[in-house]
Amino acid sequence: MPEILANNVRLYYELHGPADGEVLVLLNGILMSTSSWLYQTRALAAHMRVLLYDCRGMWRSEHPAGPYSLEQHADDLAALLDGLGIERAHIGGISYGSEISMVFALKYPEKTQSLIVIDGVSEIKPMLAAQTYPWQLAAEHNDPEMLYWTSVHMNFSAEYVAKTRHSAAEMIKRYGAVDMAAFVELMKAFYELDITGELPKIQCPTLVVVGEDDLIKGREYARIIADQIEGAEYVVIPGSGHALCLDKPDPLNTLLIGFVLKNQKTKE
Repeated sequence: MPEILANNVRLYYELHGPADGEVLVLLNGILMSTSSWLYQTRALAAHMRVLLYDCRGMWRSEHPAGPYSLEQHADDLAALLDGLGIERAHIGGISYGSEISMVFALKYPEKTQSLIVIDGVSEIKPMLAAQTYPWQLAAEHNDPEMLYWTSVHMNFSAEYVAKTRHSAAEMIKRYGAVDMAAFVELMKAFYELDITGELPKIQCPTLVVVGEDDLIKGREYARIIADQIEGAEYVVIPGSGHALCLDKPDPLNTLLIGFVLKNQKTKE
């Protein structure tokens, strides 16, 4: 299992695609793992180098005691890139991962070739806090079934929920493998997010993507981000819920490939 000690924490990572290709980092959503990017990895690795990893507190990476912070996650990523000899990369993520990506772009502009924000937010409005706080309560009660049922309808489109309704028991079993204490620390880090006022400092090419039917981090938030970053591209994916990479992978993959190749490093 490939691991690297980055910022004093063991991080699990994967590299896919040509060794000399443009490097795209894809950061997980809060309940995701590297395997959640399955549909992206297959398509993107034919065009670029894809770096996936589990953040501290997630799945196969180390789960140190908290508190965690998004800035700490950004520092972890910077150390991971340094450890792998990657000077500059396209930095993208979905939901929690997109929020780390924005913090990273603000703190490490010299390492950020471009920025991709998928279903992300730059601040926490009261409704978003109310919608997601039951997830933290479920984790505090070590209740994977509650965690699943309080999140599935928020994360996926109605179409996806209907299509996967017979696999609920399997998903609840997977949620049972979540380190609930670490998940609580991730949630607490998320609730500290408030970077809208800093976004104009981001100068790199930026793509903001949101699912049309995202119920928790929808177009209101995406529009805020796109409006604050000069020149940002803004795309709405029809029929998709919050978990866009699983809900509507094909249009997302097309966007990612086009955006990365359009903004690749100039060949010397």
